[in-house]
Amino acid sequence: MTLLKLAYLTGEYPRASDTFIQREVAALRDLGHDVLTCSIRTTGAEHLVGPEQRDEHARTFKVLDACKSPLRLLKAHLRWMASPGRYLNALKLAWRTAPKGLKGRVYNLIYFAEAGVLADELAAQGVQHLHNHIAKASCTVAMLASALSGIPYSFTIHGPDIFFEPHHWRIDEKAARASFVACISDFCRSQLMCFADQAHWDRFHIVHCGVEPGRYETALHQGRKLLFVGRLAAVKGLPVLLDALKGLDGDWHLTVIGDGPDRAALERQAQGLPVDFLGYRSQSDVADALQKTDIFALPSFAEGVPVVLMEALASGVPVVTTRIAGVPELVENGVNGHLVPPGDADALRNALQTLLQDPDTRRRMGASGQAKVRADFDIRMEARRLSALFTGYAQGTPPKGKRP
Repeated sequence: MTLLKLAYLTGEYPRASDTFIQREVAALRDLGHDVLTCSIRTTGAEHLVGPEQRDEHARTFKVLDACKSPLRLLKAHLRWMASPGRYLNALKLAWRTAPKGLKGRVYNLIYFAEAGVLADELAAQGVQHLHNHIAKASCTVAMLASALSGIPYSFTIHGPDIFFEPHHWRIDEKAARASFVACISDFCRSQLMCFADQAHWDRFHIVHCGVEPGRYETALHQGRKLLFVGRLAAVKGLPVLLDALKGLDGDWHLTVIGDGPDRAALERQAQGLPVDFLGYRSQSDVADALQKTDIFALPSFAEGVPVVLMEALASGVPVVTTRIAGVPELVENGVNGHLVPPGDADALRNALQTLLQDPDTRRRMGASGQAKVRADFDIRMEARRLSALFTGYAQGTPPKGKRP
């Protein structure tokens, strides 16, 4: 069977903080799909932290760069103007779904211009289906490119921030027009159901983000090493972790991998504590760090289902994280980690202290975490689910059920 030629679109690809999308693309290619990667913006050099990112960056179509050529922009839109009815309907869609106010209208017209160039590239490359990750501005471009070209599209919705402004991003219209929507968790699916017409609910499927379980060595559990990996921004709750550590007993050490706008303030808050800030690191570096880790901590205030928790569990590392959103669908309290209330430094400290004092429990939880990831969050299995959705909807025989 010949598999569909796909295009993947995100706002910025590849990024060190979104390696799960790279894994998904690689797994689909391993299944036999030809996948053209597309990015609205050109990725900053700080995100190209390893050969995988650099290789993907080199082969990715950059939409804004292409739009900078007036001739390319004009030729693309002239192509679609040859079908004036479709072109005008797509333009009306851009106008109708624009956020309120003059600024919103202007932005959606810019997205329409980008969509014309993207659609031209997809048609020239023989793409049969367009898939988007992160259902914000780049998904608006995907929806409009589909309206211009007739190439069907779908998207993966993550949260949590998309659900802060669902009407602004018109996720109702995007879901209605998509062939299907891949939701990363049951919680995420339920949030989309709040805003989408019930007639479309049967096209909302659960497809997890995932990892390659075999890539991770089992942690040694020989010390009292803690690890945090994530963007250094308010939503990740790192100040709560630093407060919790101030009362933590024993000889411990925290490594922080990641970067972001709050780094300088966080480094000041951590002064006097045994904490190292390493900045962004490659996927291989993160895997190496996990193998030397005893406990992984992620005190986020808002999440989807963090891929970094999957990586920690795949390494046999128990996690201490917050009871929010889809996290309990991955982390089972007392089984492969501890779930604590968000923003509660005392509860976080107590959970960390309990695990630091009990290496046998850490190993037991680590083994349970590895089994959970192998069963439900293996990217190879999730890619097969996506492939079945792409193929099934194209053939008019979509897989049945919430979890294909």
